[in-house]
Amino acid sequence: MDFILRMLMGPWTTYILYNLRTHGPQRFGELKRRVTGISAKMLTERLRTLEGASLVKRDYEATIPPKVTYSLTQRGHELDDVMGRLA
Repeated sequence: MDFILRMLMGPWTTYILYNLRTHGPQRFGELKRRVTGISAKMLTERLRTLEGASLVKRDYEATIPPKVTYSLTQRGHELDDVMGRLA
């Protein structure tokens, strides 16, 4: 639990989770447009951290070009109540 709280306090984390909660699964570019001001590098870093914590799922489709979609996992949806209160 301590790890989750520290991660939520990290830069951009709650904004990313809020956008995935509100708008559902999104591709990287779409998420970057919605999280105003975040750099591609920071978004990539935050998404990897959230994926490592099993809060975000990365779905990869081997198409040309490749299609990658990010969505909340079941564990990520468990934070819905907390995220709703922050909104």
